[in-house]
Amino acid sequence: MDQVTNSLGSAWNSFVHFLPNLIGGIALILVAWVIATLVKKAVAKGLKAIDFDNRLQKWGAANTEEQANQSIDSMAKVFYYLVWVLFLPSIFDVFGLRSVAAPISNMINTALAYLPNIIAAAFLIVIAVVVGRFVKNLVYNLALSMNVDRMVDKFTGGSDNVDASEVTPSRKQKDTIAKVLANIVYILILIPILTVALEALNIRSISTPIINVMNSILAAIPNILVAVILLGVGIVIAKFVGDLVADLLQGTGINKLSTSLSPSGRAKIDLAQVIGQVVAVLIGLFFFVEALNALNLAVLNTIGAAIISYIPNLLFALIILGLGIVGGQLLGNFITRSAGSKWLGALVQYLLIAFAVFMALDQLNFATSIVNAAFIFLIGGAAVAFAIAFGVGGRDFARNQLRKLESKMDREAAKNETPDNDMIEQAKDEFKS
Repeated sequence: MDQVTNSLGSAWNSFVHFLPNLIGGIALILVAWVIATLVKKAVAKGLKAIDFDNRLQKWGAANTEEQANQSIDSMAKVFYYLVWVLFLPSIFDVFGLRSVAAPISNMINTALAYLPNIIAAAFLIVIAVVVGRFVKNLVYNLALSMNVDRMVDKFTGGSDNVDASEVTPSRKQKDTIAKVLANIVYILILIPILTVALEALNIRSISTPIINVMNSILAAIPNILVAVILLGVGIVIAKFVGDLVADLLQGTGINKLSTSLSPSGRAKIDLAQVIGQVVAVLIGLFFFVEALNALNLAVLNTIGAAIISYIPNLLFALIILGLGIVGGQLLGNFITRSAGSKWLGALVQYLLIAFAVFMALDQLNFATSIVNAAFIFLIGGAAVAFAIAFGVGGRDFARNQLRKLESKMDREAAKNETPDNDMIEQAKDEFKS
């Protein structure tokens, strides 16, 4: 009996000894709940007071007002639970649960110690965004006032016929060159400030790789600018030289050649313009390769070298193809007028064009063995078909055609001899007189 009484007394004494802690813990829980609730309501009302729900809809974070309000409530709940997290170590400590309170307390201390770095990084990011947007708008408006897009279109021939009075505010909003320049300046301002912000976070495992990437980008920016300048200058020079060559060739009357080559007597293609465009493309291609080399990238350098080494093959192929087409038309028209047979002239013309096509393909190194084999089979098949057609089934036709050709040649010879005989007779009469 005494043992039971002692146990109950010991339990009562322990309860009485723990009662202040229990009352303090309950009071601390009530205080935490009151403060968390007040903070939650204050955050929700504060965000709504500054019209944050409309800003969320404007930024695209919420589609409707209901979603925006739900987002604000979620943010308020985050602060509500943060208050509870801050009170938890003290609550557990009051109840004597030090083993549970210690990790939470260490976590909070670490977060609070790291909070200045987060604030500094956030402050730097805000500064970068504000300054970047200011300079972006400045550059964009400056480019619009200078009509940069119109200058580029004038050099590249994109909109030579557009009057300055036709440039309306709605059209200015579509000026792509001004937007590109503004965005480039914006990025150039963001990158260094973001690098400093990452360093302020002091998280080496995350910041070091990103900083290395940003440093590489910053190191490549001068090369990129040089490449862009080379490309822009190349486009302007190519356009100028191409137009100059086209105008000079039009003054020489080269388009009359296309008129004479056309069976109907009408020019189908503007040879001067075509040659000018080819010259412009070649000049632009050289500047494009130089722009690739300015980037100092091994892969792009290899591509540029391959393009430059392939240009002679392309030029010779174009020359061969052009000579084949022009020569085929000239020779075909000559044979048509001489022999009086359109099919024979067309046959010679298309044969020469076929020869030129195969020679151009061989010059371009397009499956050389296959092209050569196809050419041999084509010529052999045509020769066999011609021999069979005229040797077996078309002997009468071939005989008639040869007779016509022979009679026409005799008539031409007689016409050439007649003037000579008349001149001889006239000379004799003058000698007698």
